[in-house]
Amino acid sequence: MLYDRVADLDLTVDDYELAQRERDTSSGFTRTTTVVSLHGDGETGRGEDVIYDNDAHYALRDSTATFPVAGDYTLDSFSERLDGIDLFPADEPDQPTARDYRRWAFESAALDLALKQAGTDLAERLDRSYDPVRFVVSTRLAEPPTGERVADWLDRYPALEFKLDPTSDWSADIVERLAATDAVRILDLKGQYHGTMVDQPPDPDLYERIIQGFPETLIEDPALTDETRELFAGHEARVTWDYPIQGVETVEDLPWEPDWLNIKPSRFGSVESLLDTIDYCREHDIRMYGGGQFELGVGREHIHALASLFYPDGPNDVAPRAYNDPEPSGDLPTSPLDPPSSPRGLEWG
Repeated sequence: MLYDRVADLDLTVDDYELAQRERDTSSGFTRTTTVVSLHGDGETGRGEDVIYDNDAHYALRDSTATFPVAGDYTLDSFSERLDGIDLFPADEPDQPTARDYRRWAFESAALDLALKQAGTDLAERLDRSYDPVRFVVSTRLAEPPTGERVADWLDRYPALEFKLDPTSDWSADIVERLAATDAVRILDLKGQYHGTMVDQPPDPDLYERIIQGFPETLIEDPALTDETRELFAGHEARVTWDYPIQGVETVEDLPWEPDWLNIKPSRFGSVESLLDTIDYCREHDIRMYGGGQFELGVGREHIHALASLFYPDGPNDVAPRAYNDPEPSGDLPTSPLDPPSSPRGLEWG
C-alpha cells in the first residue's frame, strides 16, 4: 500500500506560520488561499488551504488562536494529532468540505517537511518516477456564451485542450462550435454542487445536447434524477466524478463503478485517504486525472507532482497558474509539463 511507504517517516515540527495569498482569476472572482508552513530541523514544509470562502481565510488570519502542532512524530502520528485539533477555532465553516481542505494544508505541509527531513522526495519514497504531465485549461465561457474564449486560446496555442463548465445557456449552436474544435476533453456539469456560486441545476435538455454533441468527451458530475439518469444509459463509461470523491468509501457509493475519477488531493483531507484511494483506483482499473482549485502557491506544485507520479497522461486540470489570470500574457508553458529537474519533498522543483 502506498501509504505504508510514507506513514513511518520521522517528522519534527518546531513551529508554524500562516501566509495569505490573493489574486483575481479568469472566472471572475478573487481567489484567497492560506499557505501553511511547518518548520523543523532546519527545513520547511508547505501546504495550501484552498477553502473557497474568502472570509474563512480572513478569520484564520485575524484569529489569536494557535494550533499545538509542535513535537516529534511520524507522519502517521502527526495525522492522528490533527484529529484532536480544531482547525476552525472561531466559527464552523459554511461548507463541510472546508475541514478537509484545511486539514490537507497541514497534512501536505507535514508530508513535504518529513520528506525533506529525510533527504528524499515523494517519487523516491514511493519507488516511482516523475513523468511529463499533460494538462487541460479549465475556463468558463463569457455570458452570454459565444465560444470566443476558447477560439482566442486556440489562436494563441492551437494544441491546447480544455475542461469547460456547460450551463443552460449553451445553445445547440454553441455546442456545435465547441465540438468542432476537437479540443474539449471534459465537460463539468457541476450537478453535485449545492449552495455554491457555480451550482448548475439538473437540466435534461442541456444534458442531452452535451451527450449527443460531444460523443467522446468525459462528462463530470451530472446530477442523476428521474429525468436525467436515463440519458446516460450506454454512456456510463464517459461519466466521471469529482465533488463526491473524498475517500474509498465515496467511490464505492457511486451509482456505478466508474471508469474515470477526478482526484483533488484537498478533498481527501489526509495523506492516507488520498493514497488509499489511488491504490483502490489502480486495483480496480479506474483511470484518474488531477483536478485544480485555483491554487495560488505550493498547492499547484503538489497537484503537478501527484499527477506526474500517478496519472500523467490523463486530461489533468492542472494548467500552470498563469492560465487562470484574467488576462494571461507572455509565453505560457505548454502541455505536457516537463518533470522536475531537482525535486525535494513534495515540491515540483
